[in-house]
Amino acid sequence: MADSERIGRRGLLAATAAVAAAAVLAPVAAVAAPVGQPMGQPAVTAEAEGARHTAVVRALDRAARPLRTTEPGGPSTDLRALAAMIGDAEVVGLGEATHGSHEFFAMKHRLFRHLVEEKGFTTFALETSWTSGLLVDAYVQGGPGDARQVVKDALGGSPWEREEFADLISWMRAYNLSRPQRPLHFLGDDIGAPGLGDAVFERVASYVRQARPDALPALDGLYAGLRPLDDTIAYLGRPLAERRENSAGAQQALDLVAASGTPGDEAYEWAVQHARNIAQTFAFAALDIADPASVSAAEQLRDRAMADNTAWWQRRTGGKVLLSAHNGHTGYLATDTFMYPEPQGSHLRDAYGSGYLAIGFTFGSGSFLTNDEVLTGGWKTVTVPPATPDMNEHTLDRVRHRDYYVDLRTLPRTARDWLDVSRPTYDAGSVYISDPMPRLAVGRAYDVLIHLNEVHAARKL
Repeated sequence: MADSERIGRRGLLAATAAVAAAAVLAPVAAVAAPVGQPMGQPAVTAEAEGARHTAVVRALDRAARPLRTTEPGGPSTDLRALAAMIGDAEVVGLGEATHGSHEFFAMKHRLFRHLVEEKGFTTFALETSWTSGLLVDAYVQGGPGDARQVVKDALGGSPWEREEFADLISWMRAYNLSRPQRPLHFLGDDIGAPGLGDAVFERVASYVRQARPDALPALDGLYAGLRPLDDTIAYLGRPLAERRENSAGAQQALDLVAASGTPGDEAYEWAVQHARNIAQTFAFAALDIADPASVSAAEQLRDRAMADNTAWWQRRTGGKVLLSAHNGHTGYLATDTFMYPEPQGSHLRDAYGSGYLAIGFTFGSGSFLTNDEVLTGGWKTVTVPPATPDMNEHTLDRVRHRDYYVDLRTLPRTARDWLDVSRPTYDAGSVYISDPMPRLAVGRAYDVLIHLNEVHAARKL
């Protein structure tokens, strides 16, 4: 298959997967040097390469801090060094190499608990739609319902419709009931997928009805053909010209709302943010799915939107945020640089500087949930064997600790140079594509790395 054909096929998958709130696919292989050899450098003998590799493992071994467990609850003294690495960061991006591994999800819960109790974090943000986040947050704040039903209603069909996330929001709700003076929140920072529903439109209309009733007919006219958008996937089947016209209308509605009140007013700020997410969703959905460049531009818009939504929330609430998404969104470098040349993590680093920290996840072998094709079938379990010698994970697995974390910023030059070379890596989003294997320079992608020896499929509700 030619590179252009491969890019086009995976670009379309990436677009539809993003709309389904399960974006980040195994990427197109980037042009890279042979394993362990930077491009343009003379060949290295096997003996010299072996010696260098041994030095890399030794450096990682000295710097690695062992993890007692990935399961939440119990003592968390083994996380103190990780908290020190996080320092004063206001937003911490915690990735995942797959969208369906129990240990990644459980570890996010465990680390969030520690950051809440030891460093004052107040928000768990997830790569899911803004409107889904509002539904979950209402439950976390003491609203009616059952955690598992809330997960089904808000996250249904996504890889996060799992027991691990029901456990997380149950703990957050219980925490809020016991400590109402500093409540925790759940944020969805993504565009509206698999749909916006009608409630978010009504929140915007309700504000305009009170603040500027004379503008309500115009707003109703702009939103008339847009609401409720229950199925974004089906919406992508509409003619491109119609979708682009609707995107322009959603932007006009945002401009109208922005001119309807006073910046700084609480109700105004929330109404504008709701209208902004509606506009972001329709702008993304105006992509031309037959044009890889258009799909890439839409994915870039999406990463920018996720970063903007996270920053808006953090600055509006003043609390610290643990941001959960795929490695390719929370890091500074994705395995598919055509589709994701500037991930959400890069935007947040630009906005926060050292106030943003990216933590990546890798694993040596195991199982995870994925689909055969985007939008078809259900999530199934895929099992991969131990990493081969050419992969990042093979070397990471040679560290003496089974599970550990390491600050990539403070490693000796030998290890940093090795980690800065692009190599095959395990990386799976909505679908898992292993031919060609995704490639990544781990050292350039994250500030901190958590490596697990083995993972297992996340638990169904």
